[in-house]
Amino acid sequence: MSRVDTVLLPELDGPVPATLPRALGLLSLALGVGALAAPGPVARMTGVDDSPAARSVLPAIGLRELGSAAGLLSGRRPAGWAWSRVAGDAMDLAVLGRALADRAGDRRRRVALTTLAIAGITAVDVLAAVRTGRARRARARVIQMEIAVTVNRSPAEAYRFWRDMENLPRFMAHLESVRADDLRRSRWIARGPAGHRVEWDAEIIDDQPNKSITWRSLPGSRVPNAGRVRFVPAPGDRGTEVRVELRYAPPAGALGRAVAKLFGEEPEQQVRDDLRRFKQVLETGEVVRSEGSPNGISVRQQAIQRPAQPLPPSRR
Repeated sequence: MSRVDTVLLPELDGPVPATLPRALGLLSLALGVGALAAPGPVARMTGVDDSPAARSVLPAIGLRELGSAAGLLSGRRPAGWAWSRVAGDAMDLAVLGRALADRAGDRRRRVALTTLAIAGITAVDVLAAVRTGRARRARARVIQMEIAVTVNRSPAEAYRFWRDMENLPRFMAHLESVRADDLRRSRWIARGPAGHRVEWDAEIIDDQPNKSITWRSLPGSRVPNAGRVRFVPAPGDRGTEVRVELRYAPPAGALGRAVAKLFGEEPEQQVRDDLRRFKQVLETGEVVRSEGSPNGISVRQQAIQRPAQPLPPSRR
């Protein structure tokens, strides 16, 4: 799964979780060094140079900023360190609020500008803390799987059918529609738990004709996902092995998986059933099914069956 592992999800491995905490760490480093090395100029610039306590408070703030810099640049627990910056920002804003009330003229103007700057930094710190925390939680519930099926068609035929993204709802039972916006991007609509619809945008990030297709969801998806499908000639000229590698983060975590299994919606079984339907569509032109197979593993589905019949045209 090397390609799937290395290209992945913006919510899990993308630029915001990786770079924003690092940028804040560098900012903390600069502020910390400035407050320790030049407390006098910093006090004048911020408008608190008339306060005897400023020369002792600023070095303490500098040490706090250096501690935050060390934590953020280490890459460990970035959300926790980002929230620690938010707490420090709140203390700074409280101190500046008192300073603003006690000053007038040019010093008041400098304190006001400093307060606005710290308020802006606070907003960025809150954004970083929320985004990195969300990425950490999503990373903890990531599901990975690799499933294959052999179809009695050539790799070129299997690739062409899959590459037309609007064909996917013909065999993926939980998809309502896929709309191709261009050769790379598409809009997906799926049926989620309890009848809820889930929508996301996806992009193809690697396309090797007749060999493989690699895709991922775009930032902001409620269900971050990425995967690759490979089309490998089967041994003995027996058609094509279609190998699907998938990685995604369900919104409900472990509890969601447990409930899904109870109702016959176990994720790996879903993909396995989808590939069986893909095989049927490619080999026969339609999906033939009963209530029990290949459309899930729930007790209800297995108990209430009927003779096999094609899916209705709207689901093909």
